[in-house]
Amino acid sequence: MAVPDEVRQAIEEQGGVEALARQLPDAERLRAESRRFHTLSDPIRLSILHLLSAQPLCVCVIKDVLHVPDSKLSYHLSVLQSTGLIRGERQANWIVYHETPFGRQLIRLVQDLSRLDQEGGAVESSSANV
Repeated sequence: MAVPDEVRQAIEEQGGVEALARQLPDAERLRAESRRFHTLSDPIRLSILHLLSAQPLCVCVIKDVLHVPDSKLSYHLSVLQSTGLIRGERQANWIVYHETPFGRQLIRLVQDLSRLDQEGGAVESSSANV
């Protein structure tokens, strides 16, 4: 395969294409990562994570802030729970939602990336050499 010398040399330093391929996570881990990124692809779910990063909340408060119907909110909370980003805890007649430790780390990463983008540190895809 014809590749630029710089790329060929870097691949050789890594031990060849086979060694490079061995650095990939296994298929199950890639599927789990893909599910989590898909979870973050929805503005409502991102909004819920941002809200829960400030404090634990019950459904009624999340609904009032986001102005979404019960069924839609229930669906999005379920998706966030199924990927391990939030958890619900029953307290009397309410379920109070909290971010999980992983969810907390993930939303902080999202917030850091947003700050970087606002500060002009993100590379525009149109100007990147791909």
